[in-house]
Amino acid sequence: MYKSVQFTLDDSFTIVNNHTTLIEIKKKLHEYNFVIVAGGTYFIINNYENSLMALGSDSMPIIDWLEHLNWLPSTVLSDVYEVDSDVDWRRPVLVKKEMEIIGVVTADKRIEKLEEENRQISAYFQTLAETINDSVTAVDQTGNVVYWNLTAEETYKIKKEYILGKKIGEHFSDESIVLHRILNEGRPVRGQYHRPNKDTHVLINASPIMIENKIIGGIATEHNITNIIRLNEELDSNSSLFVQKSNTFSTMVSGSPKFQEALKIAQKVAHADISIHLTGEPGAGKEMLAQAIHYGGSKAEGPFITLNCSVIPAALLEIELFGFQKENFTAEQETLQIGRIEQALDGTLYIEDIDKMPLSIQGKLLNYLVDHSFYRVGGGEKITSSTRIITSTSESMDVLLQQGNFNEQLYFHLSVITIDIPPLRTRKEDIVSLAQNYIQEFSSKYKKQVPEISSETMKQLVNYDWPGNIRELRNTIERMVLLNEKPIITEELLPENIKSKVIVKQTNTKNGEIDQQEPVLKNTEAFEIEEALRKTYGNKSAAANLLGISRGTLYNKIKEYGLN
Repeated sequence: MYKSVQFTLDDSFTIVNNHTTLIEIKKKLHEYNFVIVAGGTYFIINNYENSLMALGSDSMPIIDWLEHLNWLPSTVLSDVYEVDSDVDWRRPVLVKKEMEIIGVVTADKRIEKLEEENRQISAYFQTLAETINDSVTAVDQTGNVVYWNLTAEETYKIKKEYILGKKIGEHFSDESIVLHRILNEGRPVRGQYHRPNKDTHVLINASPIMIENKIIGGIATEHNITNIIRLNEELDSNSSLFVQKSNTFSTMVSGSPKFQEALKIAQKVAHADISIHLTGEPGAGKEMLAQAIHYGGSKAEGPFITLNCSVIPAALLEIELFGFQKENFTAEQETLQIGRIEQALDGTLYIEDIDKMPLSIQGKLLNYLVDHSFYRVGGGEKITSSTRIITSTSESMDVLLQQGNFNEQLYFHLSVITIDIPPLRTRKEDIVSLAQNYIQEFSSKYKKQVPEISSETMKQLVNYDWPGNIRELRNTIERMVLLNEKPIITEELLPENIKSKVIVKQTNTKNGEIDQQEPVLKNTEAFEIEEALRKTYGNKSAAANLLGISRGTLYNKIKEYGLN
């Protein structure tokens, strides 16, 4: 990795045989930095060692002189970058390429290279540590902090000068335990939740630094998830109520036989203390139905809490579900975190996208469903909670089980009561009533006069396929109500994506082809009147009240549309 650090070879040398006399060696040492004595074993004499020649006569063979002084032989290397621990650096080292000696390296040059390598390694490490967005802490084998990056300074509000060279435990007892554990045991830590103070939440990854199976230190990175926690709390606090708390199912009237069947099942199980699983495309109304079951059933007096597994990091999900508590918890530390199951005590916990929950946590949820008790993460106290669990997935649980993404026993536990919600595109007959309900809701929310909606606008709403289902329809109506300044909502307020897709769909319809939705699209107002008359069994006075118009207006409309 660091071969870019050039090893400087000294090529100022000459080679002599082991019978060369000392007088000749002396002369050559004035011309070259090194004299290499070859003869099976290599010996190197440095020019600054010339004065040692006085210990022998000029005519003495160099080999005799070397043996007399117990001169150390030199190591021969074939690759200067592949230096192993067997090299004896007490004498200069020879470097051979194939069969030719190409240079000499001294211990001083070797040290210079090591120092340069060390500077490069430090530069790489420091640049990496300062580039990533996580806090980085490095300690030596005794737990002293040897590195503390700028992100750590910002996260923990501790400057480098106050922590470098000091024990990590002086500032963070929990982190000291984590790093000391890996120093003692050599086992890495992944995704461990830590709350250094009541305002900061992090996930810790830590690994030991090892050389030849010996631990010489440890590094921890802390990913700050405080903003994720706060956003999640904010979303929970601002979660919408999609149904009325009284007569919840009355607001979910549908003309779709499949949806009516789903509602019947939901009403039957609402008062039973049993887990329920909902399936349906994203935005199809799973949370709305979950709320209807909660507020229309035996848990209505308790809280309704949600947990979306697709937006919470997997490492944090277990804590969000079951809570967190230090083993040595004290009130002063303020680190007790109540999980969603406890928050929903005597109420309902709606777990959205449960298939995104790691299998290990699915197993722990199964244990709770079996005996209604659990342990907080890090705690030893068994907690009992009578919380109903409603779960949902956007895919069939059978498919998830076949893919190995679902705990089999949890699957059997949840699949007893499964309610499938059909997508909005398969129940076009509901779009009119849903749109009008949302117009009423958002007009009240934004304190605006309740507008009518033009028949052409309603036609386009009905003709659109709504890939985002009820959620997309609801958001569209909210936008239109918010932007509308007239007594009637016209089609120019429709989002461009809806208008363009409706135009494409109409253009692609062949000449003479009868659209299956034509009875609905031809006149949405007539469709509404027919529905009102059907619901009131032909009672025109009751139908007029349901439609919010006078009985005289209703009679005129019936005549206009030929509905007699």
